[in-house]
Amino acid sequence: MTTQAMILAGGEGPALSVLTAVRSEAAVPFGGKYRIIDFTLSNCVNSDIYDVAVLTQYQPRSLNEHIGVGRPWDLDRSSGGVRLLQPYQSTKGERGAWQEGTADALRFNLDGLAASTEEVLILAGDHIYTMDYRPLLRFHRAHGADVTLAVRQVPAFEAHRFGMAAADPDGQIVEYEEKPKRTRSTMASMGIYVFKREILVQALTTGPGRRQHNLGGEVIPALVHAQKVYAYPFHSYWADVGTLQAYYEANMALLGETPALDLHNPERVIHTRSEERPAAHLGPQARVEGSLLCDGCQIEGTVINSVISPGVHVAAGAIVRDAILMTDARVEAGAVVDRAIVDKRVVVGTAAKVGVDGINTPNLKWPERLNTGITVVGKRATVPAGATIGRNVVIFPRATAKDYPGLEVASGETIGG
Repeated sequence: MTTQAMILAGGEGPALSVLTAVRSEAAVPFGGKYRIIDFTLSNCVNSDIYDVAVLTQYQPRSLNEHIGVGRPWDLDRSSGGVRLLQPYQSTKGERGAWQEGTADALRFNLDGLAASTEEVLILAGDHIYTMDYRPLLRFHRAHGADVTLAVRQVPAFEAHRFGMAAADPDGQIVEYEEKPKRTRSTMASMGIYVFKREILVQALTTGPGRRQHNLGGEVIPALVHAQKVYAYPFHSYWADVGTLQAYYEANMALLGETPALDLHNPERVIHTRSEERPAAHLGPQARVEGSLLCDGCQIEGTVINSVISPGVHVAAGAIVRDAILMTDARVEAGAVVDRAIVDKRVVVGTAAKVGVDGINTPNLKWPERLNTGITVVGKRATVPAGATIGRNVVIFPRATAKDYPGLEVASGETIGG
């Protein structure tokens, strides 16, 4: 059968705070040299799926530039390959004038399905995992399913973050609820769906989902009672990094002695658009422990348990600990960065201290998003020389010295924005 993949990559990702102020969630850097969407794109080509559509919406420029014509993933093809499908305004009518959710994004782009497509593999562009989709497709066909959901077990206390499914002994889903407050099921949807083409088209144009905006929250629950919907169990590593805490933990997990996500597996290579950078350089006084270093970084100070992206410079006497530093960030002499996420091209000034306050006050504007001591510095922001920045602080992109009330920023404060 002919399979076409459609990747939903237009999410705003508000729970990632300033990391998504200038880009979509799928375009957020991860693991030093990658973007989040690299994992889904690489899974497709590693599964011999070379007809891929990427559906964008929110802040697409960074994502578009990263994917380009798809060459790093061998998707720069005259037949199939990767296509970037942008949102557009339609005439007012039954499907509405503008895309308002995942189901809308698919509905607006059904005409992008190739005539030969028999199955549609719908994927999220904002999850971290490696998966061969071919066993999933074989499962779908063997069960004669109209729709198949990839599912995995999650702790009961995390059920409110996922669509939760209950299945009979044969694997057919008999109940589905999106992000319930309470549930007896521990089987969560991974945001990976296989549809028979005709079922998808019918559901979004003439069936129960034709006026609905959300695929997981509205369309799938209706289909469970109208079609043959099956659950395909997945038991390997998978992470939804849609919150700052989840994003931070997934990056830090790469530093383990035997990380659950193996980026060195030659059979599951994660492809990305790489920049030409020289080899990493460690100065004579450098000290590095348990960290990930990428090409082009220059380490003259101390780096402990951190993810260091391409082009990062840590000056002599500086200390970076339990942190994520993205491309071309600079930590000047004598500065300290502790338990922080520092976006691209940020400058932490001489002798500045980020995340060193022992008081763990939740962020006053977003206490539900930032309450575990992580400080987040947005793209191209500057932390003034000599400043002391507490924990759970948010610094907006391009913030400069004039945006700071003084050199002391207490835990839980927000700068810029």
